[in-house]
Amino acid sequence: MSDLNAHSDRMVLIIGCSVKNTNEFKKWSKNRAAKYVYDLKEQNSISYEWHLSEDGNEATLIETFVDSDGMMERIGNHMASPLATEVFEQVDITSVLCLGNAKPDAIEVLSAWGAKFANHYCGYNRNKVVTAR
Repeated sequence: MSDLNAHSDRMVLIIGCSVKNTNEFKKWSKNRAAKYVYDLKEQNSISYEWHLSEDGNEATLIETFVDSDGMMERIGNHMASPLATEVFEQVDITSVLCLGNAKPDAIEVLSAWGAKFANHYCGYNRNKVVTAR
């Protein structure tokens, strides 16, 4: 657990998507994309989660990383993987939001995707649940 308002290097990448075929996307995201990324066992990757709207027409990928370098490792691995082309068979990317203190290399790469950025300001994060007082 971090102290309240302590500096944080954690990065959150939120990618909004329009789904082309809901049934195909569900199979691909669960059995192909999530498994592929999970099996990479990237050291500074915290989470990789797809969220799907109730009607299945919109998906949001939320990834969290220890720091900007960890995010760049994930992006580099993505660009070198078959997922880099497969994803566009499944979705159209509608938005990219990068939260945290992105380094210049991350800003350059994500800006090409039309990303918006917000630096970490304050708060806390926990790695376990705190019981009620």
